[in-house]
Amino acid sequence: MTLQQLIVIAVLAFVLISLYFEFIGATFTFVLAVVVLGLTQVLTTKEILEGFSNEPMLLVIMLLLVGEVIRQTGAISGFFENMMNRAKTKRGFIFKVLTPMAAVSAFINNTPLVAIMIPFVQTWTGKMRVPPSKLMIPLSFAIILGGNITLIGTSNNLIISSLIHDQKIIPGFETIGFFTFAWVGLPMLIIGIIYLLFLSDKLLPSREPAIDRYTTHQREYMVEASIKSGSHLIGQTIPESNLLNLKGLSLMEISTASYPLLPKEGAGGGLSSAGGGRIPSTDPDYLLAANDTLIFTGDTTAISELIDNFDGIALLEVGHFDQKEHLEVVEVVVSHNSPLASKTVRDIKFRQRYGAVVLGIHRNGEKLVEKTADIKIRPGDVILLLADPGIRFRTEESGDFYHLQQIRQIKKRGKLKNFAILGGLLLVIGLSVFGLIKLIMGVAVYLMILLLTKIANPKEVFRSLDYNLGLIIVMTLALGTAMYKTGLAEKFAWSMIDLMRPFGLVGILAGLYLTTALIAAYVNNKAAVTLVFPVALLTAHNLGLNPLPFALLTASASMGVFITPHGYQTNLMVYGPGGYKFKDFLPIGLPLSAINMVVTIGVLYFVYFR
Repeated sequence: MTLQQLIVIAVLAFVLISLYFEFIGATFTFVLAVVVLGLTQVLTTKEILEGFSNEPMLLVIMLLLVGEVIRQTGAISGFFENMMNRAKTKRGFIFKVLTPMAAVSAFINNTPLVAIMIPFVQTWTGKMRVPPSKLMIPLSFAIILGGNITLIGTSNNLIISSLIHDQKIIPGFETIGFFTFAWVGLPMLIIGIIYLLFLSDKLLPSREPAIDRYTTHQREYMVEASIKSGSHLIGQTIPESNLLNLKGLSLMEISTASYPLLPKEGAGGGLSSAGGGRIPSTDPDYLLAANDTLIFTGDTTAISELIDNFDGIALLEVGHFDQKEHLEVVEVVVSHNSPLASKTVRDIKFRQRYGAVVLGIHRNGEKLVEKTADIKIRPGDVILLLADPGIRFRTEESGDFYHLQQIRQIKKRGKLKNFAILGGLLLVIGLSVFGLIKLIMGVAVYLMILLLTKIANPKEVFRSLDYNLGLIIVMTLALGTAMYKTGLAEKFAWSMIDLMRPFGLVGILAGLYLTTALIAAYVNNKAAVTLVFPVALLTAHNLGLNPLPFALLTASASMGVFITPHGYQTNLMVYGPGGYKFKDFLPIGLPLSAINMVVTIGVLYFVYFR
């Protein structure tokens, strides 16, 4: 073994150990490794920097920017809200929400997509009183499976494309098709969703996230909501409506039209929605009707989410105010010298005076029984407002209130902007699939249009870009070059062939898969791709076989990281919100990983070697 090969082995060992034990960050680990290869003259400066001009690597960066634009603008938020409102059970959530999300992840990079979806899943689990631990791992797994269908669904597939573009082992093998990954990705997605649908609830723990156990007490408010015309709640009893199980909210009573209650005709009995008066929340027979007023008490977070996250009801005071593109939910305190003291909310006219509407009023735990509009303001009252941006300056400048805190921001986009964002992306993908434009040029033009037209904020988008990922990709390309240049990849390839030859081609494929999967699960999926891809390519070359299935196998094995949280970024993203422990991934992830291995090898063998 040559000195240069020994240096590369030492550097690779350092990378694996550093990433596993997290001595230093992943980016610095790869940079330090490549710098050592440069100082020892294993790589030239040109070979180290070649990755910066790699076309698929640049495409990775641009697609991350696209994902960030979609996340920040909320272009698909309404789509997911509608889906979640239709899901009433955990299994229904997986089928009606996670399945479409997995399909979307084939065209939007999975990391920003999971970032978009985590708050929606938290809202749904809170509303339905479902432990987040039952759905956060299925969220990550579904997005991973969906991302493996197309070239742009995940950065790992784009890294494979980058490695193919730069490889010098097999002349003529330079590109990979947009839907080539679907041979394995599509059947695995179908099988994976069925697996999650029937087994995830049994294999996952019931656990609250740590943050829920340590949250401080929030103020409670009384708010009024109205059942909208056409709501799915109409005709349901109170227990059937799930209104008693909203996290952070308690239904106190229902105010109906002011005429006598009438018994419902027929065998079912109960009270007709033609009734009137005030109905206690404990009434099991009353049938909800359009325009019924629901009286809730709840904390600040739950009320702020009620603005846009519960289908079929609307807060009375809000009206059409929530249709504005940018709003804030804030708490203010009435100052002791405020001239508004002793005036009712209706008399103050918050909308005209402050650009805000009152959601609720908190008065030192005192139960306020009047309608919100009829409550007389007192000094020291804490008021929950839904307001235009800049409410802090308007209220404090007037001296009427002191700003207490901002609960949340609500950003919405008009339908035209959403169409421009999503329609433009689909147009670019469609044109590239049919070979009318190069994907990288289409995405570049698409991004420029979004930024120049101010549909997306350039400063915010570029500030949130994951530059570390781009640097890691460049450094992994350099490591792959070092393995090929020194002959180390070829040595590993022949060793793998000799070890697995008795088991035939299936045995060789299984050996490559297991090597990739173990490195991905316990070290890093990008390290797995970098280390195994040159070996896989040389294995195909030495056996005189088509290199494409070997590349696809490496991609699938590096993506099928279901047994640990730190093997894939989306698993880490749901780790905290789901309240998981490291061991929670193994019971649900090991069978899915085994299924992924069997499906990957079986499909590739049948399609390419049969």
